[in-house]
Amino acid sequence: MKRRKFITLIGGAAAAWPLAARTQQAERVRRIGMLIPFRENDPETQARLAAFKQQLQKLGWAEGRNLRIDYRFAGDNIERIRIGAEELVAVAPDVIVVYANPAVAALRQATRVMPIVFAQVSDPVGSGFVTSLARPGGNITGFQNFEPEIGGKWLEVLKQIAPAVRRVAVVHGPDIAVNVAFLHAAEAASTPLGITVTAAGVRSGDDIESTLAAFAREPNGGLIVAPSPINLTNRELIIASAAQLGLPAIYPYSYFTKSGGLASYGFDQIEQSRGAASYVDRILKGEKPADLPVQAPTKYELIINLKTARALGLTVPQALQASADEVIE
Repeated sequence: MKRRKFITLIGGAAAAWPLAARTQQAERVRRIGMLIPFRENDPETQARLAAFKQQLQKLGWAEGRNLRIDYRFAGDNIERIRIGAEELVAVAPDVIVVYANPAVAALRQATRVMPIVFAQVSDPVGSGFVTSLARPGGNITGFQNFEPEIGGKWLEVLKQIAPAVRRVAVVHGPDIAVNVAFLHAAEAASTPLGITVTAAGVRSGDDIESTLAAFAREPNGGLIVAPSPINLTNRELIIASAAQLGLPAIYPYSYFTKSGGLASYGFDQIEQSRGAASYVDRILKGEKPADLPVQAPTKYELIINLKTARALGLTVPQALQASADEVIE
């Protein structure tokens, strides 16, 4: 190689190195806020977060390189949810990710401008979060879980599993509008099934044992457990209380059933966390929440725990077992 050509190549490479370094250093770090009304150490919370961050990585976003995530874990405490919402808005992230209706309501009070992506939110139109599913129309969009009519479906499935049930309490958050809507849907479906539906509102974990014990004083009772931060955070207590009191119960998510609950009829939450990451990616690349349609689950899954059924003295019909998506022996 001629000396002049060699020097030119070396000089060009030397010039390229600082340019590449400068490009890497100049990559803009975007900021995400996450408001999570569940316990940080809950395995289900961590599973959702892992799926969310893994999907972001697939889309080219990584913490410590071009992304910073600010977390606020609020448990089931409404005041901590409100404070977490205000703190996240104050640090002005590029987008906020939020789970569950009470946390979306708190964020909506804190900002009408900052982009928000939700997951596991019921009836976002009826709750006033978006104008319509197809055209959210504001600063909020995301992934809904249940429409109010699901309350009737939960009641029907519970009756199929436990035909002797004549009284059903809907364990719900009385301050969450869509939880009340689940109750009303169950009430509307109850007459043809020969069931009396009652409200079992719980505002804290301390209410759960006494509320269920009071309901169980009369025979032939069962439970519908609505999706709320309080119920999700205290699921082990609800499952244990239902077993101790002999109350057949249906739950909204599979991890209740896998933890010993009788049955669940719901959807894949992990997939919604991945979906939320995809919407975050699109917003960071310039799209607006108003133009991103709210998406609903495409499939609901019935899971039955036969071990729990036997402990309750129930014989689950073979036809129902065959139609279930999963049967836990």
